[in-house]
Amino acid sequence: MEVIIKNDPVELGKAAGIAAAGLIRDAVARNGKANIILATGASQFETLKQLVSQTDIDWSKVVMFHLDEYIGLPESSVASFRKYLKERFLNKVPALKAVHLINGETDPAGECTRLNEIIEKSPIDVALVGIGENGHLAFNDPPADFDVEDPYIIVDLDEACRKQQFNEGWFKSVEDVPRKAISMSIKQILKSKAIICSVPDARKAQAVKDCLENPVSNLFPSSILQEHSNCSFYLDKESSGLLS
Repeated sequence: MEVIIKNDPVELGKAAGIAAAGLIRDAVARNGKANIILATGASQFETLKQLVSQTDIDWSKVVMFHLDEYIGLPESSVASFRKYLKERFLNKVPALKAVHLINGETDPAGECTRLNEIIEKSPIDVALVGIGENGHLAFNDPPADFDVEDPYIIVDLDEACRKQQFNEGWFKSVEDVPRKAISMSIKQILKSKAIICSVPDARKAQAVKDCLENPVSNLFPSSILQEHSNCSFYLDKESSGLLS
């Protein structure tokens, strides 16, 4: 695991976005296409901003998978991750080879089955992820299931996770935050050939410390990234502030 510490979220996002772009270009050159995973949330703002500014990626050879989405939330909601990805990524780059967004509105179990059949045939080259204030990876809140084999699963969101979503301004109250989501599983995330983890802000400092300095444990779900062979953590001064 490589840990890169920058001064602030903008510098962090620039470095992470440039690194992700390089990995995507390499995959396209090697395989003729690149399969990528994109995360959402405030932690990804600057990384995605940098990624979409890269003009030398052949996006027509890129296939995008979506990391997680709330169950029962319409795309019209400001908190919709489909809306987020369209506004912050898909609308800012040329058309991709394929886009696999998660629809959690009508038939979550059926949506998991649909996506599982697609991603099982699509080895992931690059995953862009973050970690939650409670240490979650995607929406795998503690204690996370490290053993489930299905690529996409239905999960319950814990109180800390739901409070984070409210505090970031996505919802008018904690009660408005859905209690369930479709999430990529831990095992599926770890199958990615390369992982870029962007984690700015002081409110993530304890989670970063737990992830990087504690033994791997499902009580700190993102600590599993210690076991990945090609994972780069991009931090800023505040998110790295508690590291020893």
